[in-house]
Amino acid sequence: MATILQPTDENLLQMSKFLLSGGLVGIPTETVYGLAANALDPEASKKIFEVKNRPSNDPLICHVASQEEVDQICFPTDLARKLCDAFWPGPLTVILRKKSVVPEIVTAGLDSVAIRCSSHPVMRSLTRLCEFPIAAPSANPFAYISPTRAEHVETSLGNKIEYIIDGGPCEFGLESTIIDAREESSPRILRYGALSPEEIEDELGMEAQRPAKTASDNIPQIAPGILPKHYSPNSKLEVVSKILDLEKIATEDEDTAYLLLQKPRFETERNVFWLSESGRLQDIAANLFDVLRKMDTIGFSRIVAEEAKELGLGVAINDRLRRAAQD
Repeated sequence: MATILQPTDENLLQMSKFLLSGGLVGIPTETVYGLAANALDPEASKKIFEVKNRPSNDPLICHVASQEEVDQICFPTDLARKLCDAFWPGPLTVILRKKSVVPEIVTAGLDSVAIRCSSHPVMRSLTRLCEFPIAAPSANPFAYISPTRAEHVETSLGNKIEYIIDGGPCEFGLESTIIDAREESSPRILRYGALSPEEIEDELGMEAQRPAKTASDNIPQIAPGILPKHYSPNSKLEVVSKILDLEKIATEDEDTAYLLLQKPRFETERNVFWLSESGRLQDIAANLFDVLRKMDTIGFSRIVAEEAKELGLGVAINDRLRRAAQD
């Protein structure tokens, strides 16, 4: 099994050297835990796809330490610089045209690359120590529930990688928002995430295009995390607008688990779970993947989950639930 390391200066230096040598490391970010490799090393990046069983048409995100490093691997636009000035370090990924230094395996053969600068202090320290961008998709088997704690990575991939850095629970619990920033006048949101569309549009002073219907499984995708089925538990998941008569149905069908947005006021059964004490969207998002994993570990035949309001973070929460419910 993987060795779980505390994020000491000595350990982070050791991990930067391990990544340089072509190794893979489970690492914390403010969104979810990532599976890190040297993004400029095609063989190391290939290992990510092998360990995750990830399809080759699903590109990786490259993490950098600062905006200054962006110019080394792609061609930034004024739009991208404005977005990065406002939201980096943080849960925003921008799509830009890549330079030849980035291996094709990282970008799924496309001429664009996804770039992010994490705000997690451990990830920031690690990117500063590395003289290369770090490719780091979520550290879980492809299409399974994303990890938000070091123990999630250990459970899912601990027998396939050597090291995991424990940075504590992830702050946001949802992946980064992805924006295509290649065209100056037409920002396009490709994946909803921890940064809401409203925050982006307020900063830009213009509307951003919203994601189209989910793309096909069979063609290269410009951004990760937008395939139809993703973030899925092993238990069959059903999404509903509201769970009604919970006190009655929870006792009638004990093999079905119920996932509420907010803690109910009555005493519940063992098959009732919730994401927030108060119904606060930030708490719901931060706890979503952790609670889904707990439910899946128990082994219910079915999970019924409530949708959030389609506003702010609720859009990203519902996006994850709907993709997780895909057959």
